[in-house]
Amino acid sequence: MSKFARFGFPRPRTAARAGAGVGAVAAVGLLACTAAWFHAVQDAPGNAEARAHSATDDRPAAVAAAADGRVARESRGNGQGLPGISERTRARIPAESLQLVLVTGRARNSSYATAALYTRPTVGADWVLAESWPARNGARGWSTERRYGDLTSPVGVFSLSDAGGLLPKPPGTRLPYDRSRAFTASGHGVEGESLEGSFDYVVAIDFNRKRGVSPLDPTKPEGARKGGNIWLHVDHDGPSQGCVGISKEAMERVLETLDPAAKPVIVMGPHGF
Repeated sequence: MSKFARFGFPRPRTAARAGAGVGAVAAVGLLACTAAWFHAVQDAPGNAEARAHSATDDRPAAVAAAADGRVARESRGNGQGLPGISERTRARIPAESLQLVLVTGRARNSSYATAALYTRPTVGADWVLAESWPARNGARGWSTERRYGDLTSPVGVFSLSDAGGLLPKPPGTRLPYDRSRAFTASGHGVEGESLEGSFDYVVAIDFNRKRGVSPLDPTKPEGARKGGNIWLHVDHDGPSQGCVGISKEAMERVLETLDPAAKPVIVMGPHGF
């Protein structure tokens, strides 16, 4: 019995964009998103939470107002209007990005989150909320030092370059889209839920992957130990091994909206990251 049949995964076919031979490794890459418990790994110790420090502001009122106004003007357009993220994270958002998916987890060790789609008309303008949806992330929450099989989602700011899925692309989709039967999801998730339909639509999150190729491509520029194939995909009513799941309707909306010319990114992590 092949290892794919053993764990309930279909024998993959060659994906059109990934080239000859990619289909044979595609199912291996999909393991990063499908939550099967054969990864018997322990949680890697995460970074300690940053401690909050408070200080009394004894600046003269006029000086304080001027300084605070300057800071507000400098940060305007580089995260302004995005709730639940730190100034450090705001500073990592590319100035040229005009579209953004913000995924905010309830807590560092939680698999529940909210995903929100933001846009802005021009560089330097404030971000405007378009829509938001419930989301699920890794079964063991979030990590800034993610490792393959640790069941966490990576924290950070990542570009969104490529999409694909089992179904035809929604009308208006502008991201490069690889439709392939290799996106067939089978088996069961971490909590025993069916994974069927999870990869009907996916957007690859550019974490440890080669851009400009199918989400199925197994290339991991920073090494296999870090894991990869982290996707925004259709929610299967359970936590993932590292991906972010939202409803099918939400995925359609994301695919209809994201435009490579707008340099879309995803900003993801626990509340306050």
